[in-house]
Amino acid sequence: MSYVNVPNDLSKIKTKIAFNLTKRQLVCFGSAAAVGIPSYLLARGSIGNTGAMFAMLVIMLPAFLLAMYEKDGLPFEKVVKNIIRARFTRPGIRPYQTENIYAPFTGRGAVRKEDAIADNKTKKRAKSRKG
Repeated sequence: MSYVNVPNDLSKIKTKIAFNLTKRQLVCFGSAAAVGIPSYLLARGSIGNTGAMFAMLVIMLPAFLLAMYEKDGLPFEKVVKNIIRARFTRPGIRPYQTENIYAPFTGRGAVRKEDAIADNKTKKRAKSRKG
């Protein structure tokens, strides 16, 4: 009797459409070919075959990256979006701070205000002595 291996996590299995490629890969490779091949054909007369080939590779690489790169089940653009959000748009260090809503009832809030008033008075006295 023959046995077939069944993976435990079925969410990682992706349906292949043609040439053992997913729909996303087919679209990205097709768009890369649609942009890269005409650029090669147009550029090879002016910069030669080797230069046109390298230009075509540079033009097609972003589409290949979008098609093939995947980290933790996320495609490339979502990974980049998460990196940008974590590094630039969100605050880096978030200190733990709480607001004591009972401070006015314990008298600590009033003490802090009195301390601030006293500090302001001493600063004013120091300025008047210097000036």
